[in-house]
Amino acid sequence: MTSEQDRLPRTAIVHNGGVEPWSVDDGVHALSRGLAGYLSAVAHAVGVPAEGTSFEVSDTATAYLALTRRWSRRPGKDLMLVWSERTGWALLVETDPGETPVSVARLGGECVPPPEVVARFVADALTGPGSQPATAPVPANRTRLTESLTRYST
Repeated sequence: MTSEQDRLPRTAIVHNGGVEPWSVDDGVHALSRGLAGYLSAVAHAVGVPAEGTSFEVSDTATAYLALTRRWSRRPGKDLMLVWSERTGWALLVETDPGETPVSVARLGGECVPPPEVVARFVADALTGPGSQPATAPVPANRTRLTESLTRYST
């Protein structure tokens, strides 16, 4: 007989700083714990409270931070800092549902840069004359991604 947990999707979601792993196999639990810690560290470095963050681990690990700062080119719009295991960090202008978000800048280099690097990227992108599009990081496989996030595990 299968348990209720066996029938649930193999994913974990974090909203407002709370981890809810639905399945602990396939490394999802370790990846979720590491991503939760990493997101918390980045949020702290950028100045975003826990309730302004969320992430999901499913077929792709992703994270979201709602920024309180504004961009001078779109002063009436909210900003978001998003991360994906496939593309790394991007700073975007939030748009209306159904519209494509406006890209401010993308952080190239490694997929999991230190939180201080992410904070400097945000500050530079918002105060600089404009940013050049960066090459997205090469996606890491899940094992290497989990290993790089382990030091942030909560």
